[in-house]
Amino acid sequence: MSPVHFLSLALSSLWHRRGLLGLVVLTLTLSVTLMLGVQYLRTEVKDTFSRTISGTDLIIGARAGQLNLLLYTVFHMGDATNNIRWSTFETLADDERIDWLVPISLGDSYEGYRVVGTSEAFPKHFRYGRDQRLALHQGAWFSDLFDVVLGATVARETGHGLGDRITLAHGTGSVSFMKHDTMPFAVSGVLAPTGTPVDRAVYISLAGMEAIHVGWQAGVPIPGRTPSADAVRERDLTPDAITAAYAGIGRKVLTFQVQRAINESDLEPLSAILPGVALSELWRLMGQFEKALVLLSGFVVVISLVGLIAVLLAIQRQRQREIAILRAVGASPLLIAGLYALECVLLALLACALALLFGAVLLQALAPWLLSQWGIALSLRWPDSQEWLLLGAVPVLALLVSLAPAWQAYRGSLSEGLSESA
Repeated sequence: MSPVHFLSLALSSLWHRRGLLGLVVLTLTLSVTLMLGVQYLRTEVKDTFSRTISGTDLIIGARAGQLNLLLYTVFHMGDATNNIRWSTFETLADDERIDWLVPISLGDSYEGYRVVGTSEAFPKHFRYGRDQRLALHQGAWFSDLFDVVLGATVARETGHGLGDRITLAHGTGSVSFMKHDTMPFAVSGVLAPTGTPVDRAVYISLAGMEAIHVGWQAGVPIPGRTPSADAVRERDLTPDAITAAYAGIGRKVLTFQVQRAINESDLEPLSAILPGVALSELWRLMGQFEKALVLLSGFVVVISLVGLIAVLLAIQRQRQREIAILRAVGASPLLIAGLYALECVLLALLACALALLFGAVLLQALAPWLLSQWGIALSLRWPDSQEWLLLGAVPVLALLVSLAPAWQAYRGSLSEGLSESA
């Protein structure tokens, strides 16, 4: 029998049992979709995580471990061990090897979200993803002393819009009893979603951060020494210290030289870290969880293939007449076994194709919602090499599991098939 006739025979046999086998294909399709979805999310989340901050060559802060420095400057988790003197920041800014510096000042919050004091250099130089700039969904960056820009998640979950007035709280806890209620801020802008910790932060100017702490000491306002919002505008609001700084190196070959110089600086105890290296180390610590997800989804596919064996074995008695006729017209036992194997592989290939199609439609439908509601940035793309490998493993596994019904068919006798038909 020619390969074309052999394939045609297998397709005809599958079509004849399309009702029952359609349910098997549906189950297998959903299993493969789950497996590919987990692998896709794993890859995309890892890529997004590694690009939480891009284009920044160094993060500079007080002497600390690189993970701690990364967590409080980029992910807004934890607190700094110390601050950096403003004079130190200015000295670093004068270094000809450093192209730009973005000051970061932390310490306050709004309804549990971190307040980040920074300058106009932040929207100019901060990048995320594949060298993407921050964009405003509404309004503009702060221009007044008491302007505030909200991250996309903050704006969505608090319901604030342009012109709304908010009161910042002292400290970084989710609940604070000390508020800067004498100096409210007005929302001047709302950032577009980025899928990074930027979405969960509130941004004000360094001068604004300094203004709300005039007349405060040890975390509490000093009675009779707290000026009004109008009076504080007349003061010199240059900060004495900041929490950290993002740095861009003009000549990338000098990055390690500048890092070593900062770590050994005589100005004060400082740490300069490479954000890409720190992000990779942090992901490595969390890597076991995402590997477990891939294994779990793989087990789901195996279980679906086991179900395929059960169905094929269950309908084998219904096919005894068919097998007997094929044997009677000269089909060898090996060809009969090959027919079973080919049918299993065809079912697996169909499930894989449907899984790719279903996954693409699902991703296109859910991507905008995931970005706006959960801050997860996903985009449609071709499967990568690992995803193709997982996809290719499905028909191979189907071929292996087909050996059980194929062996049963191989052992079927012509006389038994004919006696059933008599």
